[in-house]
Amino acid sequence: MLEQGESSTVGAEELPLAGIRVIEFSHMVMGPSCGMILADLGAEVIKVEPRGAGDKTRYLPGSGSGLFPAFNRNKQSVQLDIAEAADRDVALSLIDSADVLLENFRVGKMESMGYGYEELAQRNPRLIYCSLKGFLSGPYGQRTALDEVVQMLGGLAYMTGPPGQPLRAGASVNDIMGGMFGVIGVLSALRVRERTGEGQVINSALFENNAFLVGTHMAQAQISGEPLRPMPTRRATWAVYDIFRDKHGASWGLEER
Repeated sequence: MLEQGESSTVGAEELPLAGIRVIEFSHMVMGPSCGMILADLGAEVIKVEPRGAGDKTRYLPGSGSGLFPAFNRNKQSVQLDIAEAADRDVALSLIDSADVLLENFRVGKMESMGYGYEELAQRNPRLIYCSLKGFLSGPYGQRTALDEVVQMLGGLAYMTGPPGQPLRAGASVNDIMGGMFGVIGVLSALRVRERTGEGQVINSALFENNAFLVGTHMAQAQISGEPLRPMPTRRATWAVYDIFRDKHGASWGLEER
């Protein structure tokens, strides 16, 4: 705990993941958020972007304009055409030197280019391969997904909006949470590697994150045997626990003490 006047600045070499190298093949939110947190914890994160314009997320307009700067801090970057022979050698050299590889491309994309775990583990048995997808194994395991899609599939949009009007959450909650679970998996795999000397594949997925978020609602439905009502019309647990608007038009969050 810091006393008043003390600085919270920590040198890079003092951070918990100092000395860990991460090679990031990612775009949009889920993969970059995972890499960002690892970088914030001190890992050396090298983001591999396509040759030319780089990651297309850099140029998104409107509500997407903040994605690249928000989720790519503290990283290094290199542009490679990983399907081209000369650049492939560079990419493999980076992977050979890495502790962690993370990717969030569609199912089978990395494998089709020769960057699947089985092939890379033969070169680097200590490699931890973090794969971030739309779904884990199961009927939808080969499908792609977006945050909004799994919010609809998993009931989060139903619970967020008023009755009959499912509403997307106001942030990319599943994407960001998927990245966080990816970090938890990486940290766990690093701990296992200390004991075994071997890497492994770890997975995180948007839909399963969403199921975790609405888990209390599923439990409530099972316990009560009643249909769930969306949060704006829910039966509250406490007498006063809601957002109220005063006569001046201001909104207040109140709860009983």
